[in-house]
Amino acid sequence: MTAEEADPDSHRWAHGWRRIMLATGMLIYPGLTALGVAHTASGAGAIAGYAIVAAFTGCYVITGVAVARGRSRHAELMAVVLAALFVAVLPFAHADAFFLGTGVVSFVSVLRPDWAARALAIGTLGAILLPWAVRPWHSGPGWFQALALLFTSLTVRAFSEIATTNRALVAARAEVARLASEAERNRIARDLHDLLGHSLTAITVKSRLAQRLAGKDAGQSLAEMAAVENLSRQALADVRAAVSGYREVTLAAELARGRELLRAAGVVADLPHATDSVAPANRELFGWVVREGLTNVVRHARANRCTVVVGDGSVEIRDDGRGTGPGAGDGKGLAGLRERVAAAGGSVEAGPLSPRGWRLRVTVPSDTRRHLRPPHDPVREGNP
Repeated sequence: MTAEEADPDSHRWAHGWRRIMLATGMLIYPGLTALGVAHTASGAGAIAGYAIVAAFTGCYVITGVAVARGRSRHAELMAVVLAALFVAVLPFAHADAFFLGTGVVSFVSVLRPDWAARALAIGTLGAILLPWAVRPWHSGPGWFQALALLFTSLTVRAFSEIATTNRALVAARAEVARLASEAERNRIARDLHDLLGHSLTAITVKSRLAQRLAGKDAGQSLAEMAAVENLSRQALADVRAAVSGYREVTLAAELARGRELLRAAGVVADLPHATDSVAPANRELFGWVVREGLTNVVRHARANRCTVVVGDGSVEIRDDGRGTGPGAGDGKGLAGLRERVAAAGGSVEAGPLSPRGWRLRVTVPSDTRRHLRPPHDPVREGNP
């Protein structure tokens, strides 16, 4: 999402409209210069002075539009033309020509901030000293013109800084919105992966068990198919809850589901019946560890027995299976689990046992108080 898509009105305001409003108000200065021409010139000189002021006004508008549209190069070239017209009108408007100098210095302060101080100093001193130094003008220092140039240029520079800051804020807001949207998509993807990985594995195992029982025990086969239906309904409810962001995972519920999953897969389950020994702040995280670990025991381990041991700040899952995951190294699932546990300040140990089997151990500091949502995939690398 771009800044303009996030807030088009703020984007337009920050990218030039405020400057156009200020620049429009500054058109009063060419009018003051024209009055100066009327007082100091007559005949052909007055006509020439008015023509230069008119040309300056037209170029001024073109420069303002270029600045508003972000055409810096074009605006800089036009600022040079404005400076030349300001010099050209000096013989006809005398001190009042510095009202046009105000526009030149203002554009320089916007387009070339590194030149702003020098341009402001030259313009202000010029307005004071030049009318006094040029004796034929019969005037003293142009204090009023100098003050107008000084304070107007400073105001324009301040507004330019505000506009730049607003652009940065609009861009930052768009970036925050983009990151929030991306985080929400990632949350949904993670939760759906974890949920469906467990649920579809359980459905597959129970369906196979029902097929094996179909010719031996029709009643038990029907019971397993009814369990498959319940699992499907629960998976659908979990998916809806994950999308809406209101799903909760508890260690006790995952142990109960895991016990049923292991039974259906023909794996002897040695699982705790109570979770009182686990710190409340760790129960959701450990619930996810148990869900993912047991799902992958069923999917990959080819184990005969699985043991889960939980404590105040740790949970361990062991099996007596083949002792290897579906891939080498820290795959997607294990990397995701490390990320989840790291967010809680804990650590993950995963690897084969001797002579066979696999162990997954997650340890979290006892002072952890965060209630975390898991960021990733099953412990081992298989995808549902």
